[in-house]
Amino acid sequence: MSFLQLSNVTKFYGSTCAVSAMNLTVEKGEFVSLLGPSGCGKTTTLQMVAGFEAVSSGRITLDGRDITEAKANTRGLGIVFQTYALFPHMSVADNVSFGLEMRKMHKTERSERVKQALALVHLEAHASRYPRELSGGQRQRVALARALVIEPPVLLLDEPLSNLDAKLREEMQFELRKIQRKVGTTTVMVTHDQSEAMSISDRVVVMEAGCATQIDHPHQVYEHPRTRFISTFVGKANLLTGQVLATGAQFRVKLGHVEVAVDDVGFRHGAMVLLSVRPEKMQLCETGQGRLDGMVRERFFLGSQWLFAVTTELGELTVLCPNDGRPALEEGHAVGIDWPTHCTRLLPADEVALTPLVSA
Repeated sequence: MSFLQLSNVTKFYGSTCAVSAMNLTVEKGEFVSLLGPSGCGKTTTLQMVAGFEAVSSGRITLDGRDITEAKANTRGLGIVFQTYALFPHMSVADNVSFGLEMRKMHKTERSERVKQALALVHLEAHASRYPRELSGGQRQRVALARALVIEPPVLLLDEPLSNLDAKLREEMQFELRKIQRKVGTTTVMVTHDQSEAMSISDRVVVMEAGCATQIDHPHQVYEHPRTRFISTFVGKANLLTGQVLATGAQFRVKLGHVEVAVDDVGFRHGAMVLLSVRPEKMQLCETGQGRLDGMVRERFFLGSQWLFAVTTELGELTVLCPNDGRPALEEGHAVGIDWPTHCTRLLPADEVALTPLVSA
């Protein structure tokens, strides 16, 4: 049996369905991220697990115990809020100690646990400081230590890095994962940041309009998106409308006057599809040497990469090329575009997934 399980969990606010029939299993020690845009239901899902929001229907179990109706303070979960919610009048040590005091832990044991938690987040030297004397990253570490010191069965993270600047946010992503692996706490994180979810999660739950549209390992979500929404929300994608042409075991997609071979065989002959190719899977070449010819309309320097907007007969395509020292193509340059056959993905034109969603 899974450690944390959500079975057909649904939440209504009046007649509005915020979360619809969520089914999710989380194994002990696993790091799972709920990923999606604002209003997709990810935070509401987390709050139902925490006990801050009542479940309209469905069931939540933790280590075999039904906690659907349990009060938040009886679930024993560790929670890190977006704002960190630290007590400004308390020192770092007192903030971390607060949960243990509420559990009436003996002072000697409490002091040792606080010391261990601060060492885990590398803040031993800041125990006597106050939140206002800390940087954003340090405050985030205090909030994490406070959540972990009670040794919760599940750690819930609600956009924990959103208040940090870009550089610090990236550093803290990996620090957070490092700490989670060291402690081994089962973790569920809410985020709208694709790179954050993809880089540190064991599995990602992509949510749209209250529904989990794909639950899978990060690499699978990126390389094998189930819908148009996922292909464009998780990373970038060039989407071309086409029709499947099947002759024996060979499959091709007709894109206007162009036909391209595909490996994907999930559609019948004549089906209307979207052919998806990630920008970094496309390559610029000499005209006449690729699948399409076009012209560089714009280019953007991204440091480690160049981004090219290329006008073709099928519309504008985005191509990402590594900045490997070679001169970048100028705007107005005629080019060919090619891509490996195995890098194409076919998506349903009506955005309905091919098969029922299952938790991988």
